[in-house]
Amino acid sequence: MRIQSKQNFWSGVMFVFLGLFFAGFAVDYQMGTAAKMGPGYFPFWLGVILAILGAIIGISGLSPKAEPTEIPKLNLKTTGIILGNVVLFGILLRPLGVYVSAFLLVLLSSMASHEFKWKVAIINGICLVIAVHLIFIMGLGLIFPLWPSFLGLN
Repeated sequence: MRIQSKQNFWSGVMFVFLGLFFAGFAVDYQMGTAAKMGPGYFPFWLGVILAILGAIIGISGLSPKAEPTEIPKLNLKTTGIILGNVVLFGILLRPLGVYVSAFLLVLLSSMASHEFKWKVAIINGICLVIAVHLIFIMGLGLIFPLWPSFLGLN
């Protein structure tokens, strides 16, 4: 059996291992039921679904009909920019608030792209801030500092 699409095959393998890793750790928590979920329920099923999708993607890479692809070399500069910006988000969350930090995360991480455009990055940043507000603040009721602390708006 020959790997036709190396990207699909190896990303599928990665998803299977990640899914099984998280599902394996989730069984240590109380599972509960679908009606009354325990802390292990969501990560367990998310891990199982990720592993199944990974298997499907990995197997599709073995198909003779798959588009032949190679895996490009890892670009350390791009990886460093993205990981550095995630760390920066964590550092800036308390002093700048979730809205400004999330916007900066998208804006600065977009600079890692070879197709960077300011307008697109700003629109993406605004969309993420709206999504963060709707999902985490309104939907889940999580408590984050919303605005920079020096403004006194929280």
